[in-house]
Amino acid sequence: VKKPALKKVRMSADSMLKALLGSKHTVNLELRANLKQVKKEVKEEAVGDWRKNIEDKADRKKMFESS
Repeated sequence: VKKPALKKVRMSADSMLKALLGSKHTVNLELRANLKQVKKEVKEEAVGDWRKNIEDKADRKKMFESS
C-alpha cells in the first residue's frame, strides 16, 4: 500500500502543541509571548563631525590608492 505524500502545512506552535498533547494541555500563551519579546536596545551613534572622520580615514584611502 503506497502512502500519499505528506503535505507541508504551516501551523502555529500552539496549534501543534494542542495536536500533540490534546486540547487539555494548553500552553500559557502569555508566558510564551513574554519569552519572545526581546527588548532591542536603541543604539544612538554619536555622529559628530563627519569631516573629521574622513580626515581620520584619509591614510586608509591612500593605502587603497597606492595599490
